[in-house]
This record gives sequence, structure tokens and C-alpha cells, in this order.
Amino acid sequence: MNQVYRFLATAPKGIASLLNDELINIGAGWTKQTTSGVFFEGDLRLAYRACLWLRTANRVLMPIANFEAKHPDDLYDGIKQIDWFDHLEPEGSLAVDFFSSRSRIDHTHYAALKVKDAVVDQFREKFDCRPSVDLSQPDIRINVHLLKNQATVSLDLSGESLHKRGYRTEGGQAPLKENLAAAILLRAGWKEIADLGGGLIDPMCGSGTLPIEAALIAADSAPGLLRDHFGFIKWKQHQQEIWDELLLEAEERETAKINSLPPIIGYDVDSTAIRNSVANLEKAGLTGLIHFEKKALSDLTPHPKTREKPGIVILNPPYGQRIGKQSELPSLYRELGQKLRSEFPAWQASLFTGNIQLGKAVGLNSSKTHTFYNGAIECRLFNYKPVGETGESRKSSQQPKKSVFPPNWSAGSEISNFTNRLKKNLKRLKKWREVENISCFRVYDNDLPEYAVAVDVYHDRVHVQEYQAPITVDPEKARSRLYDILSVLPEALNVPVENIFLKVRQHQKGKSQYQRLKSEQVFYEVVEGRCRFKVNFDDYLDTGLFLDHRLTRQKIGEMAAGKRFLNLFAYTGTATVHAAMGGALSTTSVDNSQTYLDWAKRNMDLNQIKPDQHHFERGDCISWLKRTSRKYDLIFLDPPTFSNSRNTKSVFDIQRDHPLLIQLASGCLTEGGTLIFSNNLRNFKLEKQLMDAYQVRDISKETLPPDFQRRPNIHHCWMISHKKQF
Repeated sequence: MNQVYRFLATAPKGIASLLNDELINIGAGWTKQTTSGVFFEGDLRLAYRACLWLRTANRVLMPIANFEAKHPDDLYDGIKQIDWFDHLEPEGSLAVDFFSSRSRIDHTHYAALKVKDAVVDQFREKFDCRPSVDLSQPDIRINVHLLKNQATVSLDLSGESLHKRGYRTEGGQAPLKENLAAAILLRAGWKEIADLGGGLIDPMCGSGTLPIEAALIAADSAPGLLRDHFGFIKWKQHQQEIWDELLLEAEERETAKINSLPPIIGYDVDSTAIRNSVANLEKAGLTGLIHFEKKALSDLTPHPKTREKPGIVILNPPYGQRIGKQSELPSLYRELGQKLRSEFPAWQASLFTGNIQLGKAVGLNSSKTHTFYNGAIECRLFNYKPVGETGESRKSSQQPKKSVFPPNWSAGSEISNFTNRLKKNLKRLKKWREVENISCFRVYDNDLPEYAVAVDVYHDRVHVQEYQAPITVDPEKARSRLYDILSVLPEALNVPVENIFLKVRQHQKGKSQYQRLKSEQVFYEVVEGRCRFKVNFDDYLDTGLFLDHRLTRQKIGEMAAGKRFLNLFAYTGTATVHAAMGGALSTTSVDNSQTYLDWAKRNMDLNQIKPDQHHFERGDCISWLKRTSRKYDLIFLDPPTFSNSRNTKSVFDIQRDHPLLIQLASGCLTEGGTLIFSNNLRNFKLEKQLMDAYQVRDISKETLPPDFQRRPNIHHCWMISHKKQF
């Protein structure tokens, strides 16, 4: 009788029940489901079959020991007591994966080294030679899981994760892992649809993962057939004859069905995505069995091959976490719903998204939803019955909604208050904008507490910043209100939806405050007075132009003629541009970010300012001030509220550090020179000792533009000098 072992098949969160069904289908007699996988019992044939056939699993582990390990020495001793010669030759190779949860040993890299040392030392003592470490394709991969100081040591029979089928050449921007794609298809009912001859269309196929996994399911093709290595291949107890039998069986099953697949179609508007899909298709050995084509969602109709029988439309559209501009997404989802109603009334549909509100925006009633996790992102799979089955759906098709996003409001609902306030603000600012020729301005700033956003207009583009909701506000309610806002902005501001950019502004800590949001590197030109600037709506939390400092920059331009100007914490150099355009003899811009200094140089070039007398220096401003001996007639000092950039060793706090900063900056002033000091800490207090030591005048009110007067503490500004000159 074949020996019976206990195994553990692991899976992403939310998939264990599907994995349990798969194990039963391949012959597992006993299973026990957990949140992270399924235990099962059987012989090596069953374990090999699991590695070859499981579509939703990550790994198949075979536990070989269990012991307590509260200290690294306990771990070393426990590993060393296992007879590793049963599993590995002395001249072989190994790799170690270590995981720890709620245990004293929490340094996983160090723990993995202790495991490796114990194995190596055992072989050195017995055979006077030792195995090597091979992280990519070792003879055995050792998995150690430490939970509550209890170590479970397993052999990883899968080798690398089973989601790596072996066909993916290019992943695209945000590809689904193959086992997650398979889980989506199984929960969508694709196998039953395929068995009845129904087709599949993915209108946003990306690198083709959903269509290719759909073909493997419909063809009864083992997902592991394309892999050239598993973790058991070089294991000493490997039984090659059993593996050869299983491979032959899998090949015969695939051959029997591969040429009778139902139509499977993948569309994408991105030609690069289609090229990647075709390359993956070829590597999967499915060339000619799936049709990929470049096509926009607006052109979506059933493919001629799918007209005989209705099937399923299935897709994973962007939902703003990794790709997709948030302001464009509501209209995208709404357009999808309209297409399903008008072009696919007899088809089923399934939509996978990490944004529940967007899923609801499709405008169809889902018959079933399932929760999955795409990495750490909680996602939902919405399954829709054929949209032609209900009178409600037919009515929706005949009377499509006109708004960009289907908001849950009527003429008397809360969103009308937001719309009215927006119109009121536009009317109030109209005359000022026309007289001053203002094209970049703030039209709304948290005016109504239930709609916590700032809305800035930059010519024909709109930048929306959502303030992080307090914990007392239900996140779903906050998100619903946000989409209500996005639904009314295009019409209220007369801009197309693709020109609206959304970001979430929240309290930034540590390095996160300096990290890019994206890397689109798309810049737009805007005008402020006689100056022109490059702004960016995608890559950073801010655009590169602080609108509340409009009048401050104007004052700098008026004061700069014939003077040497210093811009500290220069950011994108907008104040430097105003000084140069105002006739400054020279300018020096100092910032710790090379990215911002390069941006500042582009702004100078845009205004055709010759570089001869204009200098850009990278460095921490406090350190720079301590070492410089140069003098300036006009200095602009606008530091951040908080900073602990990786380029500096210390943490900067404006309230604590401003006396030192002002003292250092004033030391660079010429006799009769002026320092303009500003910051945006709402409750900032200027130290009294500065009032006594310098001539200080508060110019906060006179530098506050009309579009920011509802928030008078949005910035503070002072003129500081050594001598009385006001």
C-alpha cells in the first residue's frame, strides 16, 4: 500500500473554498479548509496531481517536522534533528523560505539563515562536504512557518508558486496572477458556460490572462503542463514513473478537447497590451485558439464567432489602485453597463474590481458577489444575470442615465447643495478673474463638511483633492459622496471628464510624503500673470503650483528688480520665475530634491529666461545656509511643515525649527534686505523672540487671494528685516 502523507495546499485569501473543491475533484478523500489554504491527505501521486492540476493554489507543502522554537538556538537544534540525507544529496542545493507570526523570532531573514546553517552543518559533520544555496531552482526548497513559537517544517513540492504557469512573457501594468484569474473564471461559472458551447469576451484583456486561463479551463488542460520544473523533481524520494504517467494522462486529456474550444475573444484599447497577449498566447501553445484584437470599449459588440450562442462578458477594469485615473472611472463603468444592456442582453457578465462603488456604477443588479484579494486589495466579483431577463434592465436600456456617474441623489438631495455652492463660488469669483485675468484658481475648498474636497481649476483642467475622512465617517458614505461630486463637476465646470484629476490628501508621514503617486511625466502649461509654468496632475499629490501663494509670488516679482534673490525650499521654482521676470539681477534656488530643481529649470526655460545669472543648488536648506557666505537682497523662505527626507539625517518641524531657520536666513540678508517667510501650518505661531530681534510685519491677509479667503489660515506670511523700513 502506498504511504499516506499529509499535505497543505496554500492559496490567496478568499480562494480556499474553491481550492477545497479542486482537491476533492482530483481525488482527495480528506480535506480541512483554513483561511490560507487546505490540508489534505493522500499518497505522492495525489501530491503530484495537485501540483499539476490545481488552478487556484499557490503552493503544495509536505510537512516533515514540528517543534517549539522560542529562540534561534531552538530553531537551529530542531532543524538539525531532521535527517536531511533522506531528502537531499550532500552535493545538492537548497533554498529556505521562512515565515513568522505572533512568535518571538520575528527576523525572518536571520531565521532563514539559521535554518540553512543547521542543514549545512549536519552534512558537513556527516560527509565533510555541504550542499550549496540556489535561490532560483534548488534541489529542495524548505518552508518553515513559525506560529506562536511552534515551527512547522515542510518541503515545498511546488518549487516556485503554482500561479506561474510558464506562459507569461509580459505582464502589463497591473496583471492578475494566473490563479486569481482562474478563481474569477470558476466563480463566474465559465466552465459550465464553456461546456454548453458559450463564448467569452474580455473587453479589457490587458496581457490576456483571463482569456488564456479560460482556454485552459475549457480545454481541460492542466495548468502545470507548461512548467519545466517543480520542487519535487530533484528530491531524493521523487518517483519519476508516477510523474511520467500523470504528464501523459494530462496531455491526452488536453488533446481530446483543445481543438473544440468555444470562441474566446480578448479586446484592449492598448496596442502594447494586445502584443503582450499574443506573445503570451504563443508561449501557452494556444495560437489560433483565442482571438486578440485592439478595440475600444466604445466599439464593443459581440464578435461574429460568438453570435450563435450567448456566453459571458468578463473583465477586470481599472479601479484606481494601480492603474486608472480615478476621475475617468465612473464614466468608464457606466459605459460598460450601457454596452452590456444594448449589445449583450442575453449574455451573462462578470466584473472584478477593487472598488465596490464603481462596481455598482455599472447599473445592473448583480445576482451574486464574491470577495477576493488582489494582493492586499479587497476586491469583489460581481456576477450579472443576462440583462434582458428583467423588466428593470430593459427599462434601463431604453432610458440611459445622462450623468457621467449614476449618483444616488435627486433634485432635493445633498449633492444639490454642493452643486449650488460650486455655482455660487464661480459667480462670486467671476469679476475678479476677468479683471485679473486669472485662469488657475480654487473654486471649492471643503465649503460643506459632508463634501470634503478641494477643487482647483487650471485652464480647462480640474484638480480634485479629497481630504481624508475622519474615522467617524463611514468610508462607504464618503466614497459615495466623492463619486457624487465627480458626477456633477463636468457639467458644472464645463470640462470633459477626462480632464478631471483626483487625488486623496491625507496626513503624510515619513518618506511617504515624498513618494510619487505615478510616473506618467505628463506636463501641462498654465499661465499666471506674465509667467508660464509646467504643472503635473498625475505624478504627485500637488501639481507644482501652489495657488494660495499667487499674490506672494506677485509681490516677489514687484520687489525683485535689481536685486539678488534667494529662493529656499524652492520646489518647482515658481517664485524664482516671478523674481527673474521682475528684473532680478540674479537668482539662486535651493532644494533638496533634484526632481523639483529640474522642474524649476524647465519653468525658467519656458519663460525664455537666460541661465547666465540663475543658479540651482541641491541640498538641505539648513545645512546650505550654515555653510554659505553669500548675501542676498530678497529671500523667499517657504519651508514644509514637516520633513524627514531620505537625503537628510534629521527631522524638520516648522513650529520647532523656524527660529533657527529664520536666524540663518536673515544672516544672508544684505543691509536693508528683506526676508519673506511663509508656511502652511494652520495653527502656526511665530516665536516672540523673533518679534523682538527683527523688524516683522504680518502680510498674511494681503497675500491671501480672493479664492482662498474662506480659509484665512491656509498660509501665514511675514516680511522680516534687520532695520525698520515699513
